[in-house]
Amino acid sequence: MAHLLTGVRLALAPPLAAAFARPDLLDPRLVALLLAVALATDYADGVVARRRGTASPAGQLFDHATDCLFVTAGLTGAALAGAVPPALPVLVAVAFGQYVFDSYVVHRRKRLRMSTIGRWNGIGYFVPLVVIAAARLEAVPSVTAMLLLAARLTAYALIASTVVSIADRATAARGARAR
Repeated sequence: MAHLLTGVRLALAPPLAAAFARPDLLDPRLVALLLAVALATDYADGVVARRRGTASPAGQLFDHATDCLFVTAGLTGAALAGAVPPALPVLVAVAFGQYVFDSYVVHRRKRLRMSTIGRWNGIGYFVPLVVIAAARLEAVPSVTAMLLLAARLTAYALIASTVVSIADRATAARGARAR
């Protein structure tokens, strides 16, 4: 059941990426609804896995890889539309690749090795998508421009925190190899 929930999020990545790239492609209310479904499945899949006793390192990797693909795709679409800097989706993919490499190769673990800043970044990567989707609803037209600015500023903050996270993991990896 948990994998099914994660799979729903994975299936939503392409249409939402296209909708972020081309704002006229889907009705903004549908985009907001699909994004809400993606967020709900992100929350629920881990809860379901733990309650059913099916949580596993492979499931965790599937969940985190799906999160990475989802936000990278959505942020790439948003970057194509000019809503966020193109560096953000690139850095998300680099950070995730480093996370997996660091966990399985450098530290020789059998499961992902999380970090505090990486966890907060993982949550934060959804924020520009939510704010852009809210702005496109134009529920209060006078705040649309402010919401788009907030999404862009959040994206710049995430770029900075992702660079810090990448540097932190690289530094920690050097120390692990030296031991």
